[in-house]
Amino acid sequence: MAEQNAAEIINHHMTNLSIGEGFWSLHIDTLFFSILLGSLFCWWMRKMGLRALQHLENNEPPSFAVNVAEMAFDFVDGVVKDFFGKSRADIGSLALTIFCWVFFWNVMDMIPVDFMPGVAAQFGIHHLKIVPSTDANATFAISITIIALTYIYLLKNNSPLGFIKAMGNHPFESESLIGKILFYPINLALKLIEDFAKMISLSLRLFGNLFAGELVFILIAFLPWFFQFIPGGAWAIFHILIVSLQAYIIMVLSVVYLSATEPHH
Repeated sequence: MAEQNAAEIINHHMTNLSIGEGFWSLHIDTLFFSILLGSLFCWWMRKMGLRALQHLENNEPPSFAVNVAEMAFDFVDGVVKDFFGKSRADIGSLALTIFCWVFFWNVMDMIPVDFMPGVAAQFGIHHLKIVPSTDANATFAISITIIALTYIYLLKNNSPLGFIKAMGNHPFESESLIGKILFYPINLALKLIEDFAKMISLSLRLFGNLFAGELVFILIAFLPWFFQFIPGGAWAIFHILIVSLQAYIIMVLSVVYLSATEPHH
């Protein structure tokens, strides 16, 4: 019975607040917290940018918050330069958004697992998942967007004919026209399989790590209250690394995939 109760509690914590059924269901909590955290990121970065200009005009040293924003910007811009050879406003903006947005998603996992669902229960909301990256729908949305952008940039960096050629020129190559025509369907199929695998791995890597981390926090919550702080504190410290590392990995892989569409590659 105790195991059954524990299973019910875990299932309850891992169930999204949703409307609709099946494929057409919408996870309201994932959408709400994603939009909220995305808006928070935009507001914070804009505010830090304006504050940095004020400090510059008044000849004042930047504040701690401005320094943090500049460090995040310089860090992401450095990654973009490593792969593109120069700063890119379009790629840099995308990479900074992915890094900060996913980081904010993951940081929500540091909030005690029962706190916000408990508050929501007082208002008649019986299911609430506050960590968007523990929802595969959110992580797949990012990976699908990234892979779709690789096709858009591949078309942008080539003519329509060049795009068609680029889709089927690897791994089998041939100098003759007949060989290229014969190998094209195979190369195209392998290209599509490769991109599909990228989409799956990019999304499941983030989802799996954060879902497992959330599950561990829930299991720790079953321990006696006077003992929770020992494993809970250790796991929280380790989880800080996971939260940051996963945001970094998905940002870097996004830049890598987009850099592969450049002509020099």
